[in-house]
Amino acid sequence: MKIKFMQRAIELARQNITKLYGGPFGAVIVKDGKIIGEGSNEVVKNNDPTAHAEIVAIRRATQYLNSFQLEGCEIYCSCEPCPMCLGAIYWARPSKIYYAASREDASKANFDDSLIYKEINMSLNKRLIPIEQVLPEKAKEVFKEWNEGGIDIVY
Repeated sequence: MKIKFMQRAIELARQNITKLYGGPFGAVIVKDGKIIGEGSNEVVKNNDPTAHAEIVAIRRATQYLNSFQLEGCEIYCSCEPCPMCLGAIYWARPSKIYYAASREDASKANFDDSLIYKEINMSLNKRLIPIEQVLPEKAKEVFKEWNEGGIDIVY
């Protein structure tokens, strides 16, 4: 079954070469042996830098499940997920990630995320895009209200 689902993710990536929706990336989300969400890169199509294949597939699968979590699901990615997608995948909590091409393969095709990997590990004052904290105490009040409000939603 792994082969079948990965072939579908790769085919979605290949279709993007002619559709020109975005880069050649595809992703499929499977639960109980059935595809419940799939996506290809739609960055160009939607003018949305977050519309990577994995994010599109996660959005579709969570809508299908009517849940913000993908527990018991597997995600098949035509390429090793970028830092943004990997973060989203972890937030969604699938049981397993499969990928075909590596980040090094993507880099050779001019899809290089090495800058982001490097920036994540940098101290805030050394990052290329300036980052500045503003009104931290006010923001902490919101977290306090959340914690004291008896809200029982676990992310």
